[in-house]
Amino acid sequence: MAAPGTREELTSAVDYEDAQVPVREDVRAAHRFFLDHIRSPGTWWTGGERVAIAAEARGAARCALCRERRKSVSPGAVQGRHDGHHTLPENVVDAVHRIRSDPARLSRSWFDAVIAGGLAVTRYVELVSVTSLMAGLDYFARALGVAPLPTPLAGEPSRHRPAGAKEGGAWVPLIDPADAAGPETDLYGGGDFVPNIVRALSLVPDEVRVLRRSTDAHYVPVAQIPDPTYHRALARPQMELVAARVSALNQCFY
Repeated sequence: MAAPGTREELTSAVDYEDAQVPVREDVRAAHRFFLDHIRSPGTWWTGGERVAIAAEARGAARCALCRERRKSVSPGAVQGRHDGHHTLPENVVDAVHRIRSDPARLSRSWFDAVIAGGLAVTRYVELVSVTSLMAGLDYFARALGVAPLPTPLAGEPSRHRPAGAKEGGAWVPLIDPADAAGPETDLYGGGDFVPNIVRALSLVPDEVRVLRRSTDAHYVPVAQIPDPTYHRALARPQMELVAARVSALNQCFY
């Protein structure tokens, strides 16, 4: 068995050897990269905190409080404590569980209350990224065997807030493509097409870079999204049918 925290540990976690279907090597490589990213010190959270966020994102799928809230007309009407032993503050745990389990009913008033409750908007954006990334990994591996969470790496967050991020038109500050300069020059890959879902994470630029890699592995490269002729094993119309259905089942905000 690989020693905790090694590259061998990450390779073993997503080898999918027992899968009944072949898993492309670029997908396995991307998943190793994502797990390494999750366990590493981020921009505003430590590696240990990021792994704890990932654990809460995974636990939300089985949480009794989340299940009761989803049944309720208003999620705010159901009070209680989320399942599990939590190492993160309760307001952070609640935000992760809401984002993971009931994303279709997130609202601006909910977001404002989260920020007013003490969660900095920079930390919120990074939390959204880790939560979403973990959900994608787990959805992919549901029938293949979910990978164990990696051992966190030591180190301090970089605390880099990009100068080009500005308020306006969204819940959080964003970097417009025209303002992606300096350390953020590569942020959008130099393409003319920048989806809002990509810009939504730009207050924490490293999370945009990871989202682009996730899109490359699981869907199509961002620059190719407008191209109806781009295909892989499936033709593009088939890909869109699958993507639309899966997004609806997963309560994609879009």
